Amino acid sequence: MTLRILMVGSETRDEREARRKRSGASSAESYRETLRAMAPEIECRLVSCLSEEATPSQAEMAGFDAVIFAGSPIQMHDEDEDTRSAARFALEVFDAGLPSFGSCAGLQIAAVAAGGRVRPRKPRMEAAFVRHIAPTDAGRGHPLLAGRPLSWDAPAMHSSEVVRLPDGARVLAGTVDTPVEAIEIRRGDGVFWGVQYHPELSLEEIAASLRSQAEDLVEEGLAREPSEVSDYADLVETLGREPDRRDLAWRLGLDREVTDAERRRREIRNFLNHLAGR
Repeated sequence: MTLRILMVGSETRDEREARRKRSGASSAESYRETLRAMAPEIECRLVSCLSEEATPSQAEMAGFDAVIFAGSPIQMHDEDEDTRSAARFALEVFDAGLPSFGSCAGLQIAAVAAGGRVRPRKPRMEAAFVRHIAPTDAGRGHPLLAGRPLSWDAPAMHSSEVVRLPDGARVLAGTVDTPVEAIEIRRGDGVFWGVQYHPELSLEEIAASLRSQAEDLVEEGLAREPSEVSDYADLVETLGREPDRRDLAWRLGLDREVTDAERRRREIRNFLNHLAGR
C-alpha cells in the first residue's frame, strides 16, 4: 500500500529561505526527506497553511491518506492572520476526517484549532533536547508511544507550550517543565496525534538551530556567551555524523533513543504503521 501524505508547512517565505540557508531545506522539505528515508514508497505533497499561500480544498484533501504538520517558528498564542489561517486549515483537516500528526508547532496548531490555548513557555526556551519524557496513564499502551521506554529524551526546540487542552484531548506524555509533550485530539471524525518535540530532525539540524539562536540562548541563561553554544552545537553535530561515538553521547547525556535514527523517529513510524493497518 502506497501512503499519500499531505505535508503541511507553517513557515513564512522568509523563514523557509532562512532555514534553507542554515540547514539545506525548509522544515516541511526536511520532514518529507525523513519520510522518504523511512518509507521510500510514500507519496508526499508539500503545502502551506499560512494566509499568504493557497491551501488545498477538502475535496483535494480526500485524495490523501493522512496529514502531517511540520514544525515552524509560528507562535499560536499570537492573534494574527497567519495563526488564524493555520487554525482554520487544521479545522478543515479534522472536518475531513483525515488522520493527522504534528511535531512541535504542528501540535500547537491542532490544539488551538480544536479550542485549546498556547502561551509563551516559562522558562522560555526548551533547546536541543527535552529530558525525561514519561507517558501518562493514557499514554501507556497508546500506539503512538509503542516501543518507548519508561522515560526518554528527544530533540526539541520551542518557546511556547499548550496550557489548556481542547475538548476531546488526552495528554499521552509529559515532563515536569512541559506537561504536554504528546497528545491525542479527537474532533468529529478527525484524530490528531502530536508531539511537542522533534522526532523528525537530525542532530545536524538541531545543531544548526542552536547556532542560529545563540543570542537567545545566552539571554535565557542557557549559556554565558555564544561561543559556548557553538561548542555545544559542534558536539551535537559530530554525534549526528558519528552516532556510535559513545564518548560524545556520554558528554551530552544521550542514549540510543536519540542517537539511533530509527528509535528517534519512533512516533512517526508508529503513525505510519497505524495508517498502514487501517
